[in-house]
Amino acid sequence: MALVRYSQPGTDVFGQRFSDIMDEFFNDAVANRQNSFAPKIDISETEKMYVIDVTLPGMKKDDIQIDLEKGRLTISGERKFEKEEEGKTYHRVESHYGNFTRTFQLPDDVNDDSIKASYQDGILNITIDKSEEKMKKQISIK
Repeated sequence: MALVRYSQPGTDVFGQRFSDIMDEFFNDAVANRQNSFAPKIDISETEKMYVIDVTLPGMKKDDIQIDLEKGRLTISGERKFEKEEEGKTYHRVESHYGNFTRTFQLPDDVNDDSIKASYQDGILNITIDKSEEKMKKQISIK
C-alpha cells in the first residue's frame, strides 16, 4: 500500500503543487544568487539572562565572528562547501553554504561586559546577563 499525502476535499491540489514547485524554484534561485544562508537562531530569556543559540553545523569556531556595537549584536561568518572529491558528482546539495550575517538589537537591560560565547557540536551559545541597574523602574508620583 502506497502512502499518499492527505488533502482536504475541495482544495486545489494542482494549484498547491504548482505553488510548491514555484516556491522551491525561486527560493533556490535566490539562495544561489546571494551565495548566503541564514542560520536558525533561538532566543530565550530567564530571570537573570538572555540566551542565544545559533545552529551552525559543520562550521569551525574560527569561521564565526561576534561583534557588539552600540547595543547591536552581530553574528557573522562563512560556511564553505569543501566536500568536492575526485570522481564524485553531486546531483543535489540541499545544505546551504556561503556568507551569513545576523544582527540583533539588544534590550537596554543587558550588561555588555557579561557576554559569553561557546561553540560545541555545531551550536553557538551566547549568554548575556541582565543588569540590575539598567532594569526598568517605576517612578512614584508625589
